[in-house]
This record gives sequence, C-alpha cells and structure tokens, in this order.
Amino acid sequence: MSEVHFAIAFLCGLIPALFWLWFWLREDKAKPEPLLLIAITFIAGMAVVPLALPLQKYAIDLYSGRDLVLIWVIIEEVLKYAVALVIILWNKAVDEPIDTVIYMVTLALGFAALENALFVLNPLIAGDYLNSALTGSFRFLGATLLHVLASGTVGVFLAFTFYKSTSIKLLSGTLGLCLAIVLHALFNFFIMDASGETILGVFLFVWFGIIVLFLLFEKIKQIEKRRSL
Repeated sequence: MSEVHFAIAFLCGLIPALFWLWFWLREDKAKPEPLLLIAITFIAGMAVVPLALPLQKYAIDLYSGRDLVLIWVIIEEVLKYAVALVIILWNKAVDEPIDTVIYMVTLALGFAALENALFVLNPLIAGDYLNSALTGSFRFLGATLLHVLASGTVGVFLAFTFYKSTSIKLLSGTLGLCLAIVLHALFNFFIMDASGETILGVFLFVWFGIIVLFLLFEKIKQIEKRRSL
C-alpha cells in the first residue's frame, strides 16, 4: 500500500463527510458550536473505527450471517454513543437541546469518513479505480447518511429530555440507542439482499429517515425558543 493510495482514499472519505458536516452546522448558525469542539468530536468519531475493528474481527469467530451483521452494528453504535458520553456530551458547550443532535451527527460523520476511506482503499490498491469511485459515491449517498440517521436518532432522544433528570436522560439515550441499532441493522439486512433493482428502495429508506430527522431537528430548535420566552 502506497502513501498515495492511502491519501486518496482518506480524502475520498473525508471530503464527502465534511460536506454533510457543513450542511448540518449551517442549520445551527443562530448559535454555532465552538469549532475546536466540533473538530474534537469529528476526530473522536474517526477514532471509534480502530476501536471497533478488533471487536468486529473477534465477532467473526463467534457469529455468522445476519447474527454477525447485527453484532457489528451493535459494536459500532454502542461505541459511538459511549465515546460521545465520555468525550463530548458532558461538555459545558452542550448547553441547549439541539447541541446533542449536532454533536452526535458530527461524531457519526467522523466515523463514516474513516470507514468510507477504508472501503475505498482496497479496490484502489488493486487498481480498480472505477469500483473505488462507485464505492465512494454509494457510501456518500447511503452509508454516510445511515450513520447520520442512527447517531442523530440518539441525539434527538437526548434533546427531547435535555432538561429532565439524569435518570430520564439516561433512559432516553438508551432507547435512542436501541432505535439506532434497529435502523442500522435494517439497512444492512436490506442491502445484503438488494439487487440492482431494489437498492434504490434501500437508499430511499435512509433518505426518508434523514428527512424525518431534519424535521425533528427543526422541532427541537423550538424547545429552546419557547424556554427563553
């Protein structure tokens, strides 16, 4: 593997993730988050990938088929949420409900950036540049948004209980995590069985979820506005 291949793959994963990050951050421009904390969150999301890989490799020895897919999903979603809890969500900059969505989405995009780079890297090394380009494009429109949807769902659950007690927030976050796992697993199950004719339907599943997430995002904005009246 050459440094050039790695650099190209890294940029192929990073640039689309930064585009989606820009899209979500501009929706919070009324009270933008500290760029340093956003950068830390993004990098923390990338750091989840090397944490998940050995656990997923270990799971290969214990599970197969759909069971393996589900375990891989659980590992990814639990680690993303755990890292967010340890590094981000306690920070004093997270001071309004919408912030939980912003930081969970940012972390998810960091994870997707490095994961996508690894998916692009293998065909790139083999000289299959067309497959690399197709892989990057499909993950930009599918897997990347799936991670946004899954982690954003956790953020939404936390946002709606932002001013509740710690126990309620923990319960809400756990419920959000369970739903994130379900959404992620459903996508993976569908994509396993999808053919060229049905893959668009699988992508529509994610895009519809993103629309719902965006609508909830707008609704969460109103929580702080009503509180300040």
